[in-house]
Amino acid sequence: MRVAVLATGGKDSTLALYRVLRLGYDVKYLVSMVPLREDSWMFHYPNIHLMDLFAEAVGIPLVKGETSGVKEVEVEDLKRLVAGLDVDGIVSGAIASNYQKARTEEICKQLSLKCLTPLWHENPAKILKEILDLNFEVIITGVYAYGFSEEWLGRKLDTETVNALNELNKRFGVSLVGEGGEYETLVLDAPFFKRRLKIVETEKVWRGQSVYLLVKKAVLEAKTV
Repeated sequence: MRVAVLATGGKDSTLALYRVLRLGYDVKYLVSMVPLREDSWMFHYPNIHLMDLFAEAVGIPLVKGETSGVKEVEVEDLKRLVAGLDVDGIVSGAIASNYQKARTEEICKQLSLKCLTPLWHENPAKILKEILDLNFEVIITGVYAYGFSEEWLGRKLDTETVNALNELNKRFGVSLVGEGGEYETLVLDAPFFKRRLKIVETEKVWRGQSVYLLVKKAVLEAKTV
């Protein structure tokens, strides 16, 4: 089956991409929407500009579209973009967001496409364990919930970080995988990457009590064996 994967560069969509590749799907495109406002309901905002590099690292063509980021209007923007692709299905990295899943399914229904959500309703702890076991190189790029601090920015997702997330989950109810928007991530490398991303320059950007790591410069580099 020919598919397009909704990709943000974050851990969930990257794991979904990895899963469908392993299952033998023909991934024709990565699809990224670039919201023109930070509070998009559907789409990843910080560092979405890195998707060109990400797609090059993975070796899959990228299709991008802009969206106003306005609730529901952005869904139509995605539909218009997807409608022009020669694919049979759309892959989403949704884990527990009914809002995201329902709207992606509706787009697929209207366009007579299959909707694939390989991570849907899986145990968050098992998802994080899989990411660690597969040696994904993931960093935290944004924190938006009580219990986090700016020291989390740039932190690698490793066993120690997962333990800290478990503590935040117990104390404040933070989703282990950040499904409620509590934190966001960027994948720098994974087993199927042809090259890896290297961050060269960053800047911390504050929005009230929230903060994200804006990657101002990144490059691709060869992977070491």
